[in-house]
Amino acid sequence: MLVASANLFAQDRKDKTPVTFEEIYDEPYSVNKLFVGFQPLYGELFVTNVNAGFGLEAMYFHQDKFSIKAHFRKTYGQKFFDFARQISSTNSDVDNRAEVYNYYEIGGTYHVKDFEQASKTKMVLYKSSYKGNRWASRVPLDAEVPCKVRKIYGVRLGGIMWDSSTELTRALEAQGLDNTALLAGDIPLATQEFNPNTGEMEAVDAFSNISSKGLYIGGSLSWFRNVAVHFDKFEEGVDDGMLTVFADILFSPSVTVDDVVYTSKDAQGNRLSTDVYSTSAIKTKNLGFRLGIDGRFNRTLSWSYGGEVGYRPSIEGRSFFAMFKISFPVYGTNLDYKVESFGK
Repeated sequence: MLVASANLFAQDRKDKTPVTFEEIYDEPYSVNKLFVGFQPLYGELFVTNVNAGFGLEAMYFHQDKFSIKAHFRKTYGQKFFDFARQISSTNSDVDNRAEVYNYYEIGGTYHVKDFEQASKTKMVLYKSSYKGNRWASRVPLDAEVPCKVRKIYGVRLGGIMWDSSTELTRALEAQGLDNTALLAGDIPLATQEFNPNTGEMEAVDAFSNISSKGLYIGGSLSWFRNVAVHFDKFEEGVDDGMLTVFADILFSPSVTVDDVVYTSKDAQGNRLSTDVYSTSAIKTKNLGFRLGIDGRFNRTLSWSYGGEVGYRPSIEGRSFFAMFKISFPVYGTNLDYKVESFGK
């Protein structure tokens, strides 16, 4: 009895019948030229500095030749959203001012091959009578519809610039070093100092700022669909998704870690002299890579999504990152406002 099985006829659906449809349009090349979106939320697990905030993004398509994309993002504030800056404000024993996390990117994609081919898409079957609890408690049916898909093989090239605060003590530990590797002439940075509040010697926590300027080069593959059909007895179905996956090599010839400014103290905690300690002993990584995905919809007002994962040029041992972003609203337009005029 334990291994016996039987068909559950209660799972059969009476509404699972063939449907007919009429094509309204199927034009994957008729997509908007310009998309501008506000990102109310992005989150980035970046070992150099975990951060979250908002951003702006714009994307322009020039016919079937190339596209240009510009992107900016910034943290909402220090607490919770800018982790390294937050712990710097409470734990730092150096005089450096913690930098706000900022990220800028601009680049283009050249369409090496932009072509159209036959494909299929699945559309959910929906009726206006399915509103409320009836729709929420229902497993929706879907229908497979033949359509055209536009595929784009692209080559990407662009520039990236970002700056951030970061914790140097852990960065040094990851490289088998400590504060004494930071020198002001021949004088190493102190590893401990007297805390008059506790009356004990405590470790010196060093923080600084890092900035990076570089390039990315890579490839991408895009799938554009722009089809709408009218189903018999169901609402119209639409698939206007624009999906792109990409892989880039990141190269930053300039990865700069600011020198540390520290004021030494005596055994009673009184401030003595202020010196600048070089961070040249800290190893940086100029090469990295990323894999990403970008999705949007061919509509006048919509939303988009994206994500990346990889290793960004930064301090060696602290370059891994994973990022996601959501844009809403996203405004799309084909920039075609010309109409024909005739004389009477």
